Amino acid sequence: MAILPHPLMIIFVTLMSHTTLSSSSSAAAAAAATYNVASLGAKADGKTDSTKAFLAAWAKACASPKPVVVYVPQGRFFLKNVVFGGKCNNNDVTFRIAGTLVAPSEYRVIGDAGYWIFFEHVNGVTISGGILDAQGTSLWACKTSGKSCPSGATTLGFSNSKNIKIMGLTSLNSQLFHIVINGCNNVKLQGVKVSASSTSPNTDGIHVQASTGVTILNSQIGTGDDCVSIGPGTTNLWIEDIACGPGHGISIGSLGKELKEAGVQNVTVKTATFRGTQNGLRIKSWGRPSSGFARNILFQSAVMINVQNPIIIDQNYCPNNKNCPGQDSGVKVSDATYQDIHGTSATEVAVKFDCSSKSPCNNISLQDVKLTYKNVLPAQASCNHAAGSASGLVQPSSCL
Repeated sequence: MAILPHPLMIIFVTLMSHTTLSSSSSAAAAAAATYNVASLGAKADGKTDSTKAFLAAWAKACASPKPVVVYVPQGRFFLKNVVFGGKCNNNDVTFRIAGTLVAPSEYRVIGDAGYWIFFEHVNGVTISGGILDAQGTSLWACKTSGKSCPSGATTLGFSNSKNIKIMGLTSLNSQLFHIVINGCNNVKLQGVKVSASSTSPNTDGIHVQASTGVTILNSQIGTGDDCVSIGPGTTNLWIEDIACGPGHGISIGSLGKELKEAGVQNVTVKTATFRGTQNGLRIKSWGRPSSGFARNILFQSAVMINVQNPIIIDQNYCPNNKNCPGQDSGVKVSDATYQDIHGTSATEVAVKFDCSSKSPCNNISLQDVKLTYKNVLPAQASCNHAAGSASGLVQPSSCL
């Protein structure tokens, strides 16, 4: 018969192992090499091009056999579009930013580059702190004037990468999307702040697509488009403790633009506040044939404050009535739960499920939903081609 170890021995061994782990992690932190971009030629004057200094720091980090900190001191550092990628032997690189990175104020300089700051095929990169000032206001003005303008550059992008952390970063006035996570695995964003005008076009706060294992926590997003947008191929996404406004809400989609398209599944949005936004919790698909889908979605514990469309599924998205009029969305929406959603709608219809006649929404669940119109008046619900159930107190009354 096996002899079980004494409980005190287990505690002693556990404490010893924790002490060893903390000591080793402290030693690893102490052993990290630090490269200060200022010592490599970067100037904190906001006008001298420091792009080469940042690339030099990246090259040194990638060549190092041990953890590296790329340190950006206080001050404003001017950067043109920069790509961090190529062969990198290091999977523990931290950009510790005390200052501000500044994009060119003349939008044409990076307006067609796609991205301002771009990481591709990297592993184990952390961005900690700092401000990214993309100075996008002049491009927004160009776009709203009706002139011919560049599409704009996304402020920060990660593509085909893994084990990424973005902590305590602020993104200001992006030309296009603020942060894009594309084709990535195991990404954590925490304490992110996004700020842009409510009239800034196509400036989604955080966009995730074709990625798995992404977590977005404790972030404040105010912009002119979706606070968080979730594109095709996104799986196992967790969003929690988000303040959204101004903006267009948290949106799954738009989906179904392509005939053959990866679906979205296993998405949780928990503890979110929407203040004065166009939408709250939205699922959106093009009104055209597609193999796409959205399933296993949980929206839990959301507060709506004067939101135009607090709960909405729109499967008839057809901007400018091009390439989709008269067609039905092929995107299949199923197993979506709305639980503990409270607050006020700025429009009379607070719950709208406008689903596809070809692929109706099914297994939609409303649990403990209480939404009023302008804080005191009863709101309404509208359903087209949607089936599901309601439980607990549900106001407006369910139309499922």
